[in-house]
Amino acid sequence: MSEQVHRFSPENMHRLDAPERQKLMPSKQLLDMVLQTQDTVVDLGAGTGYFSIPAAQMTNGTVYAVDVEPKLLEVIQERAEEKGLSNIIPITGVIEDIPLQDSMADVVIASLVLHAVRPLSHSLREIHRIMKNEGKLLCLDFEPKESPMGPPMNLRIASEDMTNALNAAGFTVTKRMYPSEFLYVFVAEKPGF
Repeated sequence: MSEQVHRFSPENMHRLDAPERQKLMPSKQLLDMVLQTQDTVVDLGAGTGYFSIPAAQMTNGTVYAVDVEPKLLEVIQERAEEKGLSNIIPITGVIEDIPLQDSMADVVIASLVLHAVRPLSHSLREIHRIMKNEGKLLCLDFEPKESPMGPPMNLRIASEDMTNALNAAGFTVTKRMYPSEFLYVFVAEKPGF
């Protein structure tokens, strides 16, 4: 991949758990839209476990917390231990080359990370690869509109462009939500055969 990739700095990890995020993106409510009690989950760009921890509480399956930053994965491991959760597996890796086998995930979470990968089409094909048929993708990202949080404007992906990219990668968008004018939430499915 020759393009510049934007990575989140672990020095800013306090932002990942800010109360404003929970108000805009209530993790358990969003997970309720996609998660069943036996699902295997992959949380891409897992950060400090914003989705990994509640997902592990909601499923008896395994939650793979994937992040490029080992310091953030250590935080997830500590939080999982504090909560007595044994079904989270932290994995150091990147979305452009997900270190997991084909067709293993029932649910993939890509929360506020796809704007950081280049090219987007390659990463979406990687997500498609690791998902089971009829698996669900929970995708949250930023519209290119002014906002009190989020990446630089030039990195943001408009919801229409994200829809087109998901369709091109073989997904079907089944649900769209707009919690604010600068944030969108999609549920996309990998069709079964």
